[in-house]
Amino acid sequence: MSVEPKHSEAAYELAHNAGSSIATLGDRSLLPNTGIPLDLNWVQEVRVNTSAVERRAQSQVGRRTVKKEWQAAWLLRAISCMDLTTLSGDDTDERVRRLCAKGRQPLQHDLIQKLGIEALQIKVAAICVYHVFVETALHALEGSGVRVAAVSTGFPAGLSPLAERVAEISRSVEAGAHEIDVVITRAHVFGGRWQALYDEVAAFKQACGSAHMKVILATGDLLTQRNVARASLVAMMAGADFIKTSTGKEAVNATLPVGLVMARSIREYAQQTGMAVGFKAAGGIRTAKQSTDWLAMMKEELGDSWLRAQLFRFGASGLLGDIERQLDHYATGRYSAEYRHPIA
Repeated sequence: MSVEPKHSEAAYELAHNAGSSIATLGDRSLLPNTGIPLDLNWVQEVRVNTSAVERRAQSQVGRRTVKKEWQAAWLLRAISCMDLTTLSGDDTDERVRRLCAKGRQPLQHDLIQKLGIEALQIKVAAICVYHVFVETALHALEGSGVRVAAVSTGFPAGLSPLAERVAEISRSVEAGAHEIDVVITRAHVFGGRWQALYDEVAAFKQACGSAHMKVILATGDLLTQRNVARASLVAMMAGADFIKTSTGKEAVNATLPVGLVMARSIREYAQQTGMAVGFKAAGGIRTAKQSTDWLAMMKEELGDSWLRAQLFRFGASGLLGDIERQLDHYATGRYSAEYRHPIA
């Protein structure tokens, strides 16, 4: 027997991604990040209580759950914050076009009707591809409002010469990419070479021009939470629009403790500078429950401004399928077969 979906007004507004385009933290309005001069004293003073961070992240998963129409609304919000991604060695133009079609209409039409959400016009935030597919994605997404993000700077290792990495950004920007996901040189973090890291990210930012820059820290490679916090801070000082957990290619990718450290770094930076930096969780996020855990953490640590695609993203390839199944269960009372919700 099917279940008639019912939306409270508040849940509907959450799903609709409503709210001011001006970022706020508490009662303070924030400006977009333009960066500040490197403050080595601030970087050196960073401390992280790893045990406390892990306890806090673990307790949040147990304390925060959403049910019924609220769960549906949070899952719709997760879709609207998604960078739908394909970064495989066997990618083709046709695969990218199929992914773009999925990004334009992430949910099947009959499910949209069952949920009664036609007016929401749910779509993903961006499609993330290699440079060679930027033009294909732009044509496939024309008129949709879905952005095109290109990975760059020798993704995923980031070990090609600096001039080549900067030129790679420029090529993607010239091709029309709206967003550029860059990777840092991890060795700068290991060696405490903060000026070198700052200069590298600043050079990337200059090459990005008006394109939004997401700085991938590859947190699974950085060994300690203190390194994660320091790298986050330096990237923001150098002008990052977003800081991002992972390439998705590391052995360990996005985890809630790492996310908590990065979110609190964003909060401290906002409090000190009056500027907002976005956050992108990428790699290993595959279930609907994980998506609501991340959204709950953003809400608790940074507030409602970080529940919008302007300041929060999921980097995902497999997450959308599970979200569709959960929404289908909410609409019908039954779980559908996974093959009924193809990603592309």
